Amino acid sequence: MATPERTSIEIPTFHHITGIPCASRLGPILASSIIPPFHPNTREVPDTIEGQVLNVFNRAGEILESAGASWDRIVQMTFCVADLAYRAALQAPWLERFPDPATRPARHTMLSDPGAPMLVSASFLAWLGD
Repeated sequence: MATPERTSIEIPTFHHITGIPCASRLGPILASSIIPPFHPNTREVPDTIEGQVLNVFNRAGEILESAGASWDRIVQMTFCVADLAYRAALQAPWLERFPDPATRPARHTMLSDPGAPMLVSASFLAWLGD
């Protein structure tokens, strides 16, 4: 069985400065790198957790779109938050993207300082196969 070719996924609104792609696709698997809460085309972050969460979800959506995928392909998302109280800010955008409790992806929110002034960051794993 031949190993599928790996493809780097980039988006126009964010680039890692260390040569890491926004995501990598290998066959039907899409794995994101860290998704920071930066405003598009900058390294500035909103002052509020709600603004940062919105930016994280927007960048994740752009990565999915760039890979030719949608939110229904997400298998698992991990969020790193500077304070576990910030989990509450994840709920509205999470439920908006995954309204059906019977088909939601796995989710893990962990306490981990994503690096000030960032209050939240994320990563995801998606299945793009049939």
